[in-house]
Parts: sequence; structure tokens; C-alpha cells
Amino acid sequence: MSQEAGTRRGVVVGALGTIIEWYDFSLYVFLAPIYARVFFPGATGIDGVIATLGIFAVAYLARPLGAAAFGHYGDRSGRRSALLVSAAIMAVALLANAALPSEATIGFLAPLALFAIRLAMGFAVGGEYSGILVYLLETATVRQRGLVVSLAPAASGIGTLLAVGSTAIVSALLSPAQVDDWGWRIPVLLGAVLAAAILFLRTSLEETPAFRHMRETGRISRRPVHDALTRARGAVFVAFVLSAVGSIAYYLGITYVPTFLESVVGTAHDEALLWSTIATAVMLLVTPLSGWWADASGRRGTLLATALVLTATSVPLFALLTASGGGWVLLAAVLLAVAAGAWCAIASSAIPEQFGTEDRFSGLAIGYNVAVAIFGGLSPLLATLAVEATGWDVAPGIMLAAVALLALPVVLRLPETARRPLRE
Repeated sequence: MSQEAGTRRGVVVGALGTIIEWYDFSLYVFLAPIYARVFFPGATGIDGVIATLGIFAVAYLARPLGAAAFGHYGDRSGRRSALLVSAAIMAVALLANAALPSEATIGFLAPLALFAIRLAMGFAVGGEYSGILVYLLETATVRQRGLVVSLAPAASGIGTLLAVGSTAIVSALLSPAQVDDWGWRIPVLLGAVLAAAILFLRTSLEETPAFRHMRETGRISRRPVHDALTRARGAVFVAFVLSAVGSIAYYLGITYVPTFLESVVGTAHDEALLWSTIATAVMLLVTPLSGWWADASGRRGTLLATALVLTATSVPLFALLTASGGGWVLLAAVLLAVAAGAWCAIASSAIPEQFGTEDRFSGLAIGYNVAVAIFGGLSPLLATLAVEATGWDVAPGIMLAAVALLALPVVLRLPETARRPLRE
């Protein structure tokens, strides 16, 4: 295999890895109403959904721990090794989730076991997405970094699409009683199979040129996390802010939408999943175009334009989701997904470009995962609670617009990194 062909294979295999992380976490949110009935049958109404999303939110606190562990490992032992370990943990956790007995079978141990599995997943993905971004960034050519790295959030869109699609198919083919009894296990088991396939493919990955050069020149840090937090504090802060916007945009604008439509608006489960499937498919097409846009026009300007769109449109679009006409609901879902996908695509290269090679994995993993733990894992729960407490159906849109607005000063001061050599 030629070097160019090997590079292309590495890019494809590396990008495909994000499918599993986003498949799993999207699937959990999509299955939240079903999980509420399976693991919290004693809860009434929306209380079961809140309890289910509470597990989802608290388990996200394991992500910063995983970020520290995988950041240290990835900057010490290599990007490839870290990606192999994280994929193995995710495959085992998903298999355990598919085999998990219900509350009717083992009582309170069922939700406790679900929580333990979510903690394992949170720990594993603490190094997963950030590791993939670093791998793609260090593999791509200088003029195509935005496009190549945007393949990671694009592949995450594939994961979300597979999650919503598999859930929609199961819901359409089985009765509600069958879905609650055993049907929900089918898409979870599919995730375990996908994770095992990704693990196998990653065994063929080569280490990135940047890490090999760092190892050959003896620049590997003994304490990568400590050094990143000491000498790259500004870059870690930028990673946190940009990731906060991407997290809340993705989790509220894409993965939370079917739950919002079902639990708040009262839309039928299969109809809500259909709108989200179409919106995610459109987002999947827009994401690499946004990465190309960031290469052509620069990171700062494209991020600024997208932040302004998120600030101005999030509230009106959530209001439109409550409209009675299916066409208006679909339009709102598509526009929310497109804005979220565009931000994630541009930020996926802009964030790791802020770091030098020695700090890149650790610094990105810490900044990204702390933001995701707060603004990603908590967002669906806080949005549901906000709607319940205020009676405002547009409360999720207010949350999203506020975070995008607060990020504007950071975006305006962002150094331009497009088409420039990576920092050493």
C-alpha cells in the first residue's frame, strides 16, 4: 500500500470511529421515554424521563476523568493506542447494556446497573472524540485540515442517523409493548457490533507523523495533563468555550429534539423520530461542506457567522417545533441540525489547532470533555426541567442562544489557524 493510500485509509478509519460515540449517546436520548418505562416503571408522566436523563447527565461527569486518563495515555503512548483502548471499552459497555435486565426482573439493581454502564461509557468517550480529532488533524495536509477533520462530526452524524433510524424501524415494526419488553435491545446490540467492527479496523491504523516526530526528538512529556494545563491554559479555555457551544447545539438541536417533540409537544414517537431522521441526514451533508468553508474562508469568520445564526434563530426555531403543521416542524428540526452541524464541523479543526503537539491530546481532551459534561450531558435534563418549571416551550432555545452569545468575545479574539503549519 502506498503512503498516500495508507493516509486515506487512516483518515477514513479514524473518522468512522465517531460513529460509535454519537450512536450510543444519541440512542440513549432517543430511547429515554422507553428507558423510563423499563427502568423506572414506578415514576409517573415525565418524572421517569427526568430520572432517565438524570442518569445520562450524571454519568457525563466521568468524561473529564476519562479525558485526563486518555489524554495522558495519548500524549505518552500515542494516538493509535488510546483509540484502541477506548473502542474496546465502548464495545463491552454496549454489549452489557443490551443484556441488562429490566426493573421488573431485578428491581432497583436495574437502574443502578444502567448507571454503572453509563459511567463506563462516559469514561471511554473521554478520550474518544478528542483522540479522533487529534489523529485526523495530524494526518491531514495543511490546506485540507478543516475538511478532513470535519469528517469526524460528519461521521458522528452517521452515528446519530443510525441511532434514530434503528429506533424508528424498531418502533414501526413492533408494538409498544414489544418495544418495552425486548425491542429496545436491538439497536443497543447493533451499537455493540459497530463498536467491535471499529475496534478491528483501528488495529490497522498507523501512528500520526506529528507524534512519531515528537517521539523521535525526545519531546514526550512525563506529565502531559499537568503540562497542558500549565503552559496551554489559554488554548484549554478556548477548547472549553467552543466545545460548550458545539455540545449544547448538538444535544439540544439534534439529539434532544425527538424527546422534546414527544414529551413536551405530544408528537407521536414514530413521527418525532422521522423528523429527526430527516434533519440528521441533511446535517450529515452540510458538515463536510462547512469544513471546506472553514478551509476556504478561515476559522474565525466562519465560527463568528455560525454563532450569530445560533444566537438569532434558536428561540424562533424551538417555537416553530411546537407548530401544528408537520412541514413547519420538519423545517425547524432541519435548520437546528444544520446550524449545530456547521459549528461542530468548523470547531473540530479550530480547537486542536490551538495546541502544540506535546499538549494537543491532553489539552483538547480536558477542555472538550469538561464542556461536554456540563453543556452536553446536562442539557437534555436541564431543558426538560426548564420547560416544566417555566411553562416556556422555547426554554431550550433560550439556553442555546445564551451560550452562543456568550462565546462571541472568545471567537472574536481567536487566532486564525487555517492553512498554517501546526504548532510544535
